[in-house]
Amino acid sequence: MQTVTRHYNRLEQGTPSPCQTALRVIKPILQALCQMIILIAALLFLLDSGAKNMDYQWQWQRVSDYIAFYEEGRWWPAELLQGLTVTIKLSILSLVATMAIGLITALLRSSSSLVGRLLAFSYITLIRNTPLLVQVYVLYFILGPMLGLERFTTAVVALALFQGAYTAEVIRSGLNAIPKGQFEAAQALGMSKPYVYWDVILPQMLRRTLPALTNEAVSLVKNSSIVSVMAIFDLTTEARNIVAETAMPFEIWFTVAALYLCLTLTLSGVAAWLEHRFTLKHN
Repeated sequence: MQTVTRHYNRLEQGTPSPCQTALRVIKPILQALCQMIILIAALLFLLDSGAKNMDYQWQWQRVSDYIAFYEEGRWWPAELLQGLTVTIKLSILSLVATMAIGLITALLRSSSSLVGRLLAFSYITLIRNTPLLVQVYVLYFILGPMLGLERFTTAVVALALFQGAYTAEVIRSGLNAIPKGQFEAAQALGMSKPYVYWDVILPQMLRRTLPALTNEAVSLVKNSSIVSVMAIFDLTTEARNIVAETAMPFEIWFTVAALYLCLTLTLSGVAAWLEHRFTLKHN
Protein backbone atom coordinates (compact mmCIF):
# COMPACT_ATOMS: atom_id res chain seq x y z
CA MET A 1 0.00 0.00 0.00
CA GLN A 2 2.86 2.38 0.88
CA THR A 3 4.59 1.61 -2.44
CA VAL A 4 1.43 2.41 -4.38
CA THR A 5 0.99 5.61 -2.38
CA ARG A 6 4.59 6.73 -3.08
CA HIS A 7 4.13 5.97 -6.77
CA TYR A 8 0.86 7.95 -6.82
CA ASN A 9 2.47 10.89 -5.01
CA ARG A 10 5.38 10.83 -7.46
CA LEU A 11 2.97 11.03 -10.37
CA GLU A 12 1.04 13.82 -8.68
CA GLN A 13 4.25 15.80 -8.15
CA GLY A 14 5.41 15.24 -11.71
CA THR A 15 8.52 13.26 -10.70
CA PRO A 16 9.27 10.48 -13.24
CA SER A 17 9.25 6.92 -11.98
CA PRO A 18 12.31 4.65 -12.39
CA CYS A 19 10.62 2.96 -15.35
CA GLN A 20 10.03 6.30 -17.04
CA THR A 21 13.63 7.34 -16.39
CA ALA A 22 14.97 4.07 -17.81
CA LEU A 23 12.72 4.41 -20.85
CA ARG A 24 13.92 7.97 -21.39
CA VAL A 25 17.53 6.73 -21.44
CA ILE A 26 16.95 3.59 -23.50
CA LYS A 27 14.64 5.14 -26.11
CA PRO A 28 17.28 7.27 -27.92
CA ILE A 29 19.71 4.33 -27.83
CA LEU A 30 17.16 2.04 -29.44
CA GLN A 31 16.33 4.68 -32.03
CA ALA A 32 20.01 5.08 -32.89
CA LEU A 33 20.46 1.30 -33.17
CA CYS A 34 17.44 1.00 -35.47
CA GLN A 35 18.75 3.81 -37.67
CA MET A 36 22.18 2.17 -37.86
CA ILE A 37 20.66 -1.21 -38.74
CA ILE A 38 18.57 0.35 -41.49
CA LEU A 39 21.58 2.27 -42.82
CA ILE A 40 23.82 -0.83 -42.81
CA ALA A 41 21.11 -2.93 -44.46
CA ALA A 42 20.65 -0.33 -47.20
CA LEU A 43 24.41 -0.13 -47.74
CA LEU A 44 24.74 -3.91 -47.97
CA PHE A 45 21.85 -4.03 -50.43
CA LEU A 46 23.47 -1.41 -52.66
CA LEU A 47 26.83 -3.21 -52.52
CA ASP A 48 25.28 -6.55 -53.35
CA SER A 49 23.29 -5.07 -56.22
CA GLY A 50 26.37 -3.37 -57.61
CA ALA A 51 28.41 -6.56 -57.33
CA LYS A 52 25.74 -8.51 -59.20
CA ASN A 53 25.70 -5.93 -61.99
CA MET A 54 29.48 -6.36 -62.28
CA ASP A 55 29.25 -10.16 -62.10
CA TYR A 56 31.47 -9.94 -59.02
CA GLN A 57 31.70 -13.01 -56.81
CA TRP A 58 32.12 -12.28 -53.11
CA GLN A 59 34.90 -14.25 -51.41
CA TRP A 60 34.62 -13.21 -47.78
CA GLN A 61 35.61 -16.72 -46.65
CA ARG A 62 39.15 -16.06 -47.88
CA VAL A 63 39.68 -12.82 -45.97
CA SER A 64 40.49 -14.56 -42.67
CA ASP A 65 43.49 -16.25 -44.33
CA TYR A 66 45.08 -12.84 -44.73
CA ILE A 67 44.46 -11.83 -41.11
CA ALA A 68 45.81 -14.87 -39.24
CA PHE A 69 46.39 -18.56 -39.91
CA TYR A 70 46.85 -21.66 -37.76
CA GLU A 71 50.01 -23.68 -38.28
CA GLU A 72 52.24 -25.92 -36.16
CA GLY A 73 49.88 -25.76 -33.21
CA ARG A 74 49.65 -21.97 -32.93
CA TRP A 75 48.18 -18.90 -34.60
CA TRP A 76 50.43 -16.75 -36.80
CA PRO A 77 49.75 -13.20 -37.98
CA ALA A 78 49.11 -12.94 -41.71
CA GLU A 79 49.72 -9.99 -44.02
CA LEU A 80 46.93 -7.71 -42.81
CA LEU A 81 47.72 -8.23 -39.14
CA GLN A 82 51.42 -7.66 -39.78
CA GLY A 83 50.60 -4.47 -41.65
CA LEU A 84 48.28 -3.37 -38.84
CA THR A 85 51.13 -3.83 -36.35
CA VAL A 86 53.40 -1.62 -38.46
CA THR A 87 50.65 1.01 -38.73
CA ILE A 88 50.12 1.04 -34.95
CA LYS A 89 53.86 1.35 -34.28
CA LEU A 90 54.17 4.11 -36.87
CA SER A 91 51.17 5.98 -35.44
CA ILE A 92 52.37 5.79 -31.83
CA LEU A 93 55.89 7.04 -32.59
CA SER A 94 54.56 9.76 -34.88
CA LEU A 95 52.01 10.85 -32.27
CA VAL A 96 54.68 11.24 -29.58
CA ALA A 97 56.87 13.24 -31.96
CA THR A 98 53.86 15.29 -33.09
CA MET A 99 53.00 16.34 -29.54
CA ALA A 100 56.62 17.29 -28.85
CA ILE A 101 56.92 19.31 -32.07
CA GLY A 102 53.53 20.93 -31.55
CA LEU A 103 54.30 21.96 -27.97
CA ILE A 104 57.74 23.37 -28.80
CA THR A 105 56.39 25.25 -31.81
CA ALA A 106 53.47 26.67 -29.83
CA LEU A 107 55.81 27.87 -27.08
CA LEU A 108 58.08 29.48 -29.67
CA ARG A 109 55.13 31.28 -31.26
CA SER A 110 54.10 32.58 -27.84
CA SER A 111 57.63 33.52 -26.76
CA SER A 112 59.18 36.98 -26.66
CA SER A 113 61.97 35.91 -29.03
CA LEU A 114 61.58 37.39 -32.50
CA VAL A 115 63.73 34.66 -34.04
CA GLY A 116 61.72 31.93 -32.30
CA ARG A 117 58.40 33.38 -33.45
CA LEU A 118 59.71 33.76 -37.01
CA LEU A 119 60.97 30.16 -37.13
CA ALA A 120 57.70 28.79 -35.76
CA PHE A 121 55.60 30.91 -38.12
CA SER A 122 57.70 29.88 -41.15
CA TYR A 123 57.47 26.19 -40.26
CA ILE A 124 53.69 26.29 -39.75
CA THR A 125 53.13 28.29 -42.94
CA LEU A 126 55.29 25.97 -45.04
CA ILE A 127 53.76 22.74 -43.75
CA ARG A 128 50.13 23.85 -43.80
CA ASN A 129 50.34 25.19 -47.36
CA THR A 130 51.96 22.18 -49.05
CA PRO A 131 50.43 18.71 -49.60
CA LEU A 132 51.46 15.87 -47.32
CA LEU A 133 52.30 13.66 -50.29
CA VAL A 134 54.76 16.24 -51.64
CA GLN A 135 56.39 16.50 -48.21
CA VAL A 136 56.71 12.71 -48.05
CA TYR A 137 58.40 12.64 -51.47
CA VAL A 138 60.81 15.43 -50.51
CA LEU A 139 61.80 13.67 -47.30
CA TYR A 140 61.99 10.22 -48.88
CA PHE A 141 63.90 11.05 -52.08
CA ILE A 142 65.97 14.07 -51.00
CA LEU A 143 66.35 14.74 -47.27
CA GLY A 144 66.18 11.11 -46.15
CA PRO A 145 69.18 9.92 -48.21
CA MET A 146 71.11 13.10 -47.35
CA LEU A 147 70.61 12.51 -43.62
CA GLY A 148 70.96 8.73 -43.84
CA LEU A 149 67.45 8.05 -42.52
CA GLU A 150 65.76 4.70 -42.95
CA ARG A 151 62.36 4.49 -44.61
CA PHE A 152 60.46 3.91 -41.38
CA THR A 153 62.24 6.79 -39.62
CA THR A 154 61.56 9.04 -42.61
CA ALA A 155 57.87 8.12 -42.43
CA VAL A 156 57.72 9.00 -38.73
CA VAL A 157 59.44 12.34 -39.38
CA ALA A 158 57.12 13.15 -42.30
CA LEU A 159 53.95 12.45 -40.33
CA ALA A 160 55.21 14.24 -37.22
CA LEU A 161 56.27 17.36 -39.11
CA PHE A 162 52.97 17.54 -41.00
CA GLN A 163 50.66 16.94 -38.04
CA GLY A 164 52.87 18.93 -35.67
CA ALA A 165 52.12 22.16 -37.52
CA TYR A 166 48.37 21.75 -36.98
CA THR A 167 48.86 20.56 -33.41
CA ALA A 168 50.95 23.64 -32.65
CA GLU A 169 48.05 25.92 -33.53
CA VAL A 170 45.70 23.88 -31.32
CA ILE A 171 48.10 24.09 -28.38
CA ARG A 172 48.74 27.79 -28.94
CA SER A 173 45.01 28.53 -28.87
CA GLY A 174 44.77 26.59 -25.60
CA LEU A 175 47.65 28.55 -24.09
CA ASN A 176 46.14 31.87 -25.16
CA ALA A 177 42.83 30.91 -23.53
CA ILE A 178 44.47 30.75 -20.09
CA PRO A 179 44.41 34.11 -18.27
CA LYS A 180 47.86 35.69 -18.00
CA GLY A 181 47.11 36.48 -14.39
CA GLN A 182 47.59 32.82 -13.46
CA PHE A 183 51.12 32.84 -14.85
CA GLU A 184 51.92 36.10 -13.07
CA ALA A 185 50.44 34.84 -9.79
CA ALA A 186 52.47 31.63 -9.97
CA GLN A 187 55.67 33.58 -10.58
CA ALA A 188 54.79 35.89 -7.68
CA LEU A 189 54.74 32.80 -5.46
CA GLY A 190 58.34 32.08 -6.41
CA MET A 191 57.73 29.32 -8.97
CA SER A 192 60.25 28.97 -11.77
CA LYS A 193 59.06 29.44 -15.35
CA PRO A 194 59.41 25.74 -16.36
CA TYR A 195 57.57 24.66 -13.20
CA VAL A 196 54.76 27.15 -13.87
CA TYR A 197 54.25 25.71 -17.35
CA TRP A 198 54.46 22.10 -16.16
CA ASP A 199 52.29 22.34 -13.06
CA VAL A 200 49.91 25.23 -13.78
CA ILE A 201 49.61 26.07 -17.47
CA LEU A 202 49.96 22.76 -19.34
CA PRO A 203 47.32 20.80 -17.33
CA GLN A 204 44.74 23.50 -18.05
CA MET A 205 45.77 23.68 -21.69
CA LEU A 206 45.46 19.91 -22.09
CA ARG A 207 41.99 19.88 -20.54
CA ARG A 208 40.81 22.68 -22.83
CA THR A 209 42.31 21.28 -26.05
CA LEU A 210 41.85 17.52 -25.58
CA PRO A 211 38.95 17.21 -28.09
CA ALA A 212 40.90 19.12 -30.75
CA LEU A 213 44.08 17.14 -30.02
CA THR A 214 42.06 13.94 -30.39
CA ASN A 215 41.00 15.06 -33.86
CA GLU A 216 44.64 15.64 -34.76
CA ALA A 217 45.58 12.18 -33.47
CA VAL A 218 42.81 10.57 -35.51
CA SER A 219 43.95 12.49 -38.60
CA LEU A 220 47.49 11.24 -38.03
CA VAL A 221 46.34 7.62 -37.95
CA LYS A 222 44.43 8.08 -41.20
CA ASN A 223 47.28 9.98 -42.84
CA SER A 224 49.66 7.14 -42.01
CA SER A 225 48.26 5.30 -45.04
CA ILE A 226 50.00 7.82 -47.31
CA VAL A 227 53.46 6.56 -46.31
CA SER A 228 52.70 3.40 -48.27
CA VAL A 229 54.29 5.25 -51.22
CA MET A 230 57.62 4.81 -49.39
CA ALA A 231 57.42 1.00 -49.71
CA ILE A 232 56.75 0.60 -45.99
CA PHE A 233 54.74 -2.56 -45.38
CA ASP A 234 51.97 -0.95 -43.40
CA LEU A 235 48.31 -1.91 -43.54
CA THR A 236 47.63 -0.06 -46.80
CA THR A 237 50.67 -1.50 -48.58
CA GLU A 238 49.83 -5.05 -47.52
CA ALA A 239 46.24 -4.57 -48.67
CA ARG A 240 47.37 -3.29 -52.06
CA ASN A 241 49.65 -6.31 -52.51
CA ILE A 242 46.88 -8.74 -51.54
CA VAL A 243 44.44 -7.14 -53.97
CA ALA A 244 47.00 -7.44 -56.77
CA GLU A 245 47.46 -11.14 -56.01
CA THR A 246 43.87 -12.20 -55.32
CA ALA A 247 41.64 -9.79 -57.26
CA MET A 248 39.46 -9.27 -54.16
CA PRO A 249 39.35 -5.46 -53.97
CA PHE A 250 35.99 -5.12 -52.24
CA GLU A 251 36.60 -7.64 -49.45
CA ILE A 252 40.14 -6.49 -48.70
CA TRP A 253 39.52 -2.76 -48.75
CA PHE A 254 36.34 -3.06 -46.67
CA THR A 255 38.34 -5.08 -44.15
CA VAL A 256 41.11 -2.48 -44.12
CA ALA A 257 38.55 0.30 -43.64
CA ALA A 258 37.08 -1.61 -40.69
CA LEU A 259 40.55 -2.01 -39.13
CA TYR A 260 41.28 1.71 -39.47
CA LEU A 261 37.85 2.44 -37.99
CA CYS A 262 38.66 0.24 -34.99
CA LEU A 263 41.93 2.13 -34.47
CA THR A 264 40.33 5.57 -34.60
CA LEU A 265 37.34 4.59 -32.44
CA THR A 266 39.69 3.13 -29.83
CA LEU A 267 41.72 6.33 -29.86
CA SER A 268 38.56 8.43 -29.51
CA GLY A 269 37.37 6.24 -26.64
CA VAL A 270 40.65 6.66 -24.76
CA ALA A 271 40.47 10.42 -25.29
CA ALA A 272 36.88 10.52 -24.01
CA TRP A 273 37.94 8.59 -20.91
CA LEU A 274 40.82 11.00 -20.29
CA GLU A 275 38.50 13.97 -20.74
CA HIS A 276 36.11 12.46 -18.20
CA ARG A 277 38.97 11.93 -15.73
CA PHE A 278 40.17 15.51 -16.19
CA THR A 279 36.63 16.79 -15.61
CA LEU A 280 36.25 14.78 -12.40
CA LYS A 281 39.65 15.92 -11.15
CA HIS A 282 38.86 19.54 -11.96
CA ASN A 283 35.49 19.39 -10.20
